Amino acid sequence: MESLTKTFDLRATPLREVNAALHAPGLSGQYVIENPQGAHNVAVGLNSPVKVAINGNVGYYAAGMNQQAEITVNGSAGTGLAENMMSGTVVVRGNASQSAGATAHGGLLVVAGDAAARCGISMKGVDIVVGGSVGHMSAFMAQAGRLVVRGDAGEALGDSIYEARLYVRGSVKSLGADCVAKEMRAEHVEELTALLKAAGFEDDDPLGYTRYGSARSLYHFHVDNSAAY
Repeated sequence: MESLTKTFDLRATPLREVNAALHAPGLSGQYVIENPQGAHNVAVGLNSPVKVAINGNVGYYAAGMNQQAEITVNGSAGTGLAENMMSGTVVVRGNASQSAGATAHGGLLVVAGDAAARCGISMKGVDIVVGGSVGHMSAFMAQAGRLVVRGDAGEALGDSIYEARLYVRGSVKSLGADCVAKEMRAEHVEELTALLKAAGFEDDDPLGYTRYGSARSLYHFHVDNSAAY
């Protein structure tokens, strides 16, 4: 079993070599990536219980398809952060561009700042906690998992949502088709408390959040809803 603490500098080592090293079988330990300078596809497809710190801003699809790894971006991230993530943890200390956590099946994604449009689009089981606000069409067709927004949400939140649970502390510009406000029962307060603690926001009062979810009126075709399909 290989166990290393190693630093990569993307000014000196090509990204392809860095990602290949992080895919080595039986990998463990801690890794640091310096000078990403907005590179795309940094630390994608990892499938080992490693810790990776990326010191700087990253471009498209950082930490995509993550499994097991704990990845921290000490900067901001471009489009498709943690797309199709399966497990593990991805933390971004800055902001994230559109489609953060898209189609992700599991694990925890934390964005300390804001996330742009379509955060959590088609999420399938991931937990996403956003320290700031999210843009329009966030949680569009969200199937499972939880999205927590400590700030505000843009237009059409949760459009065509399935069984994902959304928690928003701030205002919502508008709700999408079939997305409605729901009661915060005891189990939801407990769930939200655990999510906030896991993301490092344990000082938040969960009772200050509103829960949103599916009204379930689009599950089956009905002619009266035809304009919403």
